[in-house]
Amino acid sequence: MTFAILGIGTALPPAVISQPDALRIARALAHPTDEQATWLPSIYRGAGVAARHTALGNAVMRDMLDGSAHTSSPYLPTGAAVDHGPTTAQRMQHYAELAPPLAVQAAAAALGPSGLKGADLTHLVTVSCTGFIAPGMDLALIRALGLPATVQRTHIGYMGCHGALNGLRVAQAFSAAEREARVLLCAVELCTLHYHYGWDAQKVIANALFADGAAAVVGVSDAAVPPEVWRVAATGSCLIPDSETAMSWTIGDHGFEMSLSKTVPRLIAVHLRPWLEGWLHQHGVAVDQVGSWAVHPGGPRILDAVEESLCLPRGATDVSRAVLAQHGNMSSPTILFILDRLRAAGAPRPCVALGFGPGLMAEAILFR
Repeated sequence: MTFAILGIGTALPPAVISQPDALRIARALAHPTDEQATWLPSIYRGAGVAARHTALGNAVMRDMLDGSAHTSSPYLPTGAAVDHGPTTAQRMQHYAELAPPLAVQAAAAALGPSGLKGADLTHLVTVSCTGFIAPGMDLALIRALGLPATVQRTHIGYMGCHGALNGLRVAQAFSAAEREARVLLCAVELCTLHYHYGWDAQKVIANALFADGAAAVVGVSDAAVPPEVWRVAATGSCLIPDSETAMSWTIGDHGFEMSLSKTVPRLIAVHLRPWLEGWLHQHGVAVDQVGSWAVHPGGPRILDAVEESLCLPRGATDVSRAVLAQHGNMSSPTILFILDRLRAAGAPRPCVALGFGPGLMAEAILFR
């Protein structure tokens, strides 16, 4: 039994930052030396991002860009030699206010084309790694969409960019275990709440990449759906050797801190193919038989490494690169944005989705 996708919905905060404006904000937050300041433009040009959305809002962004303080936001740089930005508690207050409405918007968009109503759902899977609140977006989804009080809730937290793939694995397990299961999966991330202040090369790179967004999936057991419906046929996971320090996501006094080692692309290039070939073989598929690829765009070098490792044809990651350029790296929802575009375009199957997160862990899903 597999998990059949009936609807995908996405949502973005209304405030948009262009990459040139993001660079201006970076200069205000990083307090770079003269030498470091010369590196910033190349970091932002090389991120593969043209624009991104932020839940912080246009007024706060305008204050950051103009050096004004009309909003009195704790995110405004103080101008002090040592400025760490908002405390983690302040960032979590923003998350509690801003994440649930975005999750509701994405979930409502997924329910629309599914043919189901909120009251029909039996299982709710939520995914997020950029905030902790309880009760959280699960309660907001139940109330706003009319989910039954008996809906079975599962939260997948702090798994990073591949979190939605883990969520789809859970949804598949529910649909396999219960023929009548009707599952809503919702992923929401507010990465810009965790802007790093001050100069740390790895965190400056993270600031250049990450963005905010939400996405949701509604699905059921595949027993009663037509064959053209996309299905989660199999899931796989692999811990890449000697990589535990290559990517980390820790909670500090001033936000959640992402560290990205420059070794990540090389680790993926070397180790991805041997594992993926074996996993696909178990399901009767060769790498060159995959019709389309949904690769989480951790950054352009991640996509380059996947292409190199798998010897992918030109254009195989074009949709991933387009989502990165238009929306930045939204962490867990990003892969669902990519799947939404591939599915809407009638991309050939089988399709393989790939994501990478702290560990360094590779996660994969095979869609048929």
